[in-house]
Amino acid sequence: MAATALLVAACGGSGGGGEPMELTILHINDHHSTLEARSKTLQLSAGGSAPVAVAVDAGGFPRVTTAIETLAKQSPNVLKLHAGDALTGTLYFNRAGADGEADAALMNTVCFDAFTLGNHEFDKGDSGLKSFLDLLRKGSCKTPVLSANVRFGASSALNANKAPGYVNPSTVVERGGQKIGIVGLTIAGKTKASSSPDPDTTFEDETTAAQREIDRLRAQGIHKIVLMSHIGYDADRQIVPRLSGVDVVVGGDSHTLLGPDGLRTTGVGTPGGAYPTRTVDKDGHTVCVVQAWEYAQVVGELKVQFDGDGNVTQCTGTPHVLIGDGFTIAGKAPTDAEARALQASVAASGFLRVTQPSAAATAVLQPFKDRVAVFNRTQVATVPEELCSRRVPGGVGSADYSRSSAACNAEGSVSLRGGDIQQLVAQAYLDVAKARYGGADISLQSGGGVRIPLQGTVSAAQAIQVLPFGNMLFRLDVTGAEVKAMLEDGLEAVYGAGGSTGPYPYTGGLRFDANAAAAFGQRISGAEVRNAAGAWEPLDATKTYKLFVLSFNATGGDGYKTLAAVPASRRLDIGVLDADVFFSYIERQGKDAASGLPALRRLPHELYSTKTFKGPAGQ
Repeated sequence: MAATALLVAACGGSGGGGEPMELTILHINDHHSTLEARSKTLQLSAGGSAPVAVAVDAGGFPRVTTAIETLAKQSPNVLKLHAGDALTGTLYFNRAGADGEADAALMNTVCFDAFTLGNHEFDKGDSGLKSFLDLLRKGSCKTPVLSANVRFGASSALNANKAPGYVNPSTVVERGGQKIGIVGLTIAGKTKASSSPDPDTTFEDETTAAQREIDRLRAQGIHKIVLMSHIGYDADRQIVPRLSGVDVVVGGDSHTLLGPDGLRTTGVGTPGGAYPTRTVDKDGHTVCVVQAWEYAQVVGELKVQFDGDGNVTQCTGTPHVLIGDGFTIAGKAPTDAEARALQASVAASGFLRVTQPSAAATAVLQPFKDRVAVFNRTQVATVPEELCSRRVPGGVGSADYSRSSAACNAEGSVSLRGGDIQQLVAQAYLDVAKARYGGADISLQSGGGVRIPLQGTVSAAQAIQVLPFGNMLFRLDVTGAEVKAMLEDGLEAVYGAGGSTGPYPYTGGLRFDANAAAAFGQRISGAEVRNAAGAWEPLDATKTYKLFVLSFNATGGDGYKTLAAVPASRRLDIGVLDADVFFSYIERQGKDAASGLPALRRLPHELYSTKTFKGPAGQ
């Protein structure tokens, strides 16, 4: 009998007698505390000759719960996986109770079979992560938490001696009488560089750690291996050819939408590859790679066929984009005929999935939703002197300045240097990045992205209205030459042909002279960067600077073409919400004696981006 068992293991037996099987993997990643549905505009057929813009609710964790529950009932052998970055990104993370409490509660409505650590799980340090995992373990699910390449330091709250079993390299589950190994990976360099793991917590090379754990599982006769990899889609495709024995990669980190081109034409998003993406490992065996986009909008459904030796023979699947059925066209409900056409268009897409939110998950979410509503009414700051809103320096315009008081508009300092609130936001990004997100030398905020001035007692809701678009922040490594080009891009987007006031650059830690009357490429001069000692020094064209910037601008929004061209190797998605960074800045300010609230004040003139400003010809 012992010889027979050895023979089965040597021939690739998987603990189930070497029988072929089909495995269904239902997965999400990077939901980033996005628990509520959001409105989305799709291009769908309403019965006419061309698609029309149709607004509909999309995503939200209660829809994720429903979709996974429903899809799981349709297949016998199912894995439910979350590939990391559950945390950070909305006010639900740290304004609705303990950090990650809402996310843990909603994740437990699904009961994932495994969860791998993403870089943002470390945003509150190892102790913060331990608190989140305590919350995740409170329910009956006891979801295994995985990372094969993390090494928690001796002083870490998650060191194995203090928190045994909290984080493991892998887990083994059984489906259809056969064993399946699931290995977790956390992106190494990015977690150390942009999150906040404890100083003595380290991250091993991803390939080395993955292969070691795969080999350990295979030595136990487990030959169906799923790698839950929070390292990004491109990195997944690079790591697979260096590995032996992996069958499926369920990825995260890069927020990659995979699937057919119809995702683009319907307005869902631009796919970065096929769902699933088929590749081969070091030994030439088929490996299926998948990812499920971002923000609880997609549930991936992957079906994998294994032969008796545990090799993948086929993989197919669908990235289910979760939407509601409350369609509106130009703000109006569709006619009966239009509604039927829309339903047919959704069905024909193959990926749009009308999904009602889970009643149970909605009930779990409600108290956290109530807490966010209470927070929005909370007084968070006092502003003794109005922080004027001005998109561009120069003379007073009309609509661009109407939200500030007449007195603010008339102030000479505002005309010389631009908006106080715009400048304060840019400084907030810089100060918080230096304290929490791996550092920064300069920051950028375009003038039109800051929407209202502030004065008097400020509620959280008003602070959010300052930055209402929900942008995440990136960190880019840029040369001084690229910084100069970035500033020229901003002024060209304002003063070039067809320009508008919104893109005007407000920067933290960087100041310059602006001449709107000059030609493109010659409008910026005298650029200076504030060094660590607080002294201003000339911008060095050959030096590399860390730039903290909105995702919108980092990807070319508002005409910032230079930033869009920065290669992936020099850009990092920090993944923190702009408004949350602003709140962090507010909380760091000194208290006003009378109100006891943090006081927001105008910055010293030397910190304003625009040192001098010359308007367009004739102004």
